[in-house]
Amino acid sequence: QVQLVESGGGSVQSGGSLRLSCVVSGYMPGHYWLAWFRQAPGKEREGVTAIYPGDKTAYADSVKGRFTISRDNAKNTLYLQMNSLKPEDTALYYCGAPSYWRSGSDPLNFRNYEYWGQGTQVTVSY
Repeated sequence: QVQLVESGGGSVQSGGSLRLSCVVSGYMPGHYWLAWFRQAPGKEREGVTAIYPGDKTAYADSVKGRFTISRDNAKNTLYLQMNSLKPEDTALYYCGAPSYWRSGSDPLNFRNYEYWGQGTQVTVSY
């Protein structure tokens, strides 16, 4: 059974940093992307960043230069380092994994992912 468990969320002031973690179990990603998404109240789930085996990455324009995705395969853990946080980064953050991958698919489109964690809340105040 595939399980994704996020942690590391919290409340910070604008300009602060947080590091999110996602432990992945029961899953062999093989040649698939793993990704971070976020969802604010009343908004659609938004792709933040994704990483492919071999450390190819993709970032949403809104987080480029501020967020960094990484993975530790030995620990089956996905990370998201978030620096220079802004109030508009406030959301519930999820990690996602696909059950299969169609070549050419957008790694930041939530519709391409089937497995999700429960989410971890990030709140950034002014």
